[in-house]
Amino acid sequence: MSTSTLTRPTTRLRRKRGRLFAAGVATLAIIAMALDTTIITIGSEQDSRSGEFSAERFGTERFPEIRDAVQRRAVDAVELASAIAEDKAAASQEYGVMAGIGPVMPVRFSGVAGEAKAGIYEVSVAGLPASLVVRVQTGPAINGTDLRDATGEISFGQFTNQIEYQNAGAAINGEMKRQVLADIDAANLSGKTVDVVGVFKLINPNHWLITPVALEVR
Repeated sequence: MSTSTLTRPTTRLRRKRGRLFAAGVATLAIIAMALDTTIITIGSEQDSRSGEFSAERFGTERFPEIRDAVQRRAVDAVELASAIAEDKAAASQEYGVMAGIGPVMPVRFSGVAGEAKAGIYEVSVAGLPASLVVRVQTGPAINGTDLRDATGEISFGQFTNQIEYQNAGAAINGEMKRQVLADIDAANLSGKTVDVVGVFKLINPNHWLITPVALEVR
């Protein structure tokens, strides 16, 4: 038997041992990673300590503060409309919180809901000018970031990027839906009297799109 004949089995044996050794190391590494992995439930105490941004947690924590602040500052719709008509800039300064292209205004009113269009009801409010259209969004989609911007205490600088900032607004809207709109038959408000507290961005003085923080049906 030649030397080359003896070398081939020995080489194959070494290669096989090498593959087995590598596989063993990989298996041990996977086991170590699994032992070092902690499963964190969203909303748990561990989640709050993780340091990573949770939009869901943010919305849950911040909506009650926003709701209470808006309810404290809300102005009767007739009074607010009169102030805006007299001096929009002064009314914005006195009642609103600046947010981008216009101030977010807190308002309260009672009125009769008309027909819904994509979950948005036009509400007839006694004492308002006929030219002023007041609408309330009831979902399922709640658009805009008026709730996020309503207090002036949430700003872009508190977030890592624009995505987190937008997700924060969406999460606050989602929490509002759970706390305010979940128990309301929002598909059947036409002809009913509603009591609303909410906010809107003042861009066009004759069109208010209200995002509610409180809504009751009578």
